[in-house]
Amino acid sequence: IVSQVVGAIAAAGVLYLIASGKTVFDAVASGFASNGFGEHSPNGYDMMAALLIEFVLTAFFLIIIMGSTDKLAPAGFAPIAIGLGLTLIHLISIPVTNTSVNPARSTGVALFQGGWAVEQLWLFWLAPIAGAAVGAAIYRFVLANDEK
Repeated sequence: IVSQVVGAIAAAGVLYLIASGKTVFDAVASGFASNGFGEHSPNGYDMMAALLIEFVLTAFFLIIIMGSTDKLAPAGFAPIAIGLGLTLIHLISIPVTNTSVNPARSTGVALFQGGWAVEQLWLFWLAPIAGAAVGAAIYRFVLANDEK
C-alpha cells in the first residue's frame, strides 16, 4: 500500500512538472484530474452516486482479476481481460468521479490539487477498499470453483 501511494505521488509529481510547463496552469483551479463528487464531479454527480459507482466498479474489477487469474482460466489471457475491464470501468465512471478504483491513484493527484480533493479523498479510499473486499468475497464464496 505504501509503495503504491508513494509511486502515485511520484507519478503525479511528474505530471505536475509537465503540466506546469504550460503558461496558464493551475492545479487547484483545474482539479488536476482529481476524483470528486458534487460540484467537483465532472458532470455534477452527488456523493451517493460517487460512492455507489466506485464501490460497484471496484467489486467487479476484483471479480475480473480473480476470475482471469484463476488456475482454471485459460493461461495468458488475464492481461487482456483485466485491461479491457479497466477500460470499460473508466469509460463508465470518468463522467461521474474521474474514476478512482485505486486509492493510491486518487491520493497522488489530490495532494497536488490540495483543497477540495483532499477533503473528498476519504470516499476514494472507502469505496474502493469496501468494493474490493466485497468483490473478492463474491468471487471466493459464490463464483470460484473449489474443485481445483
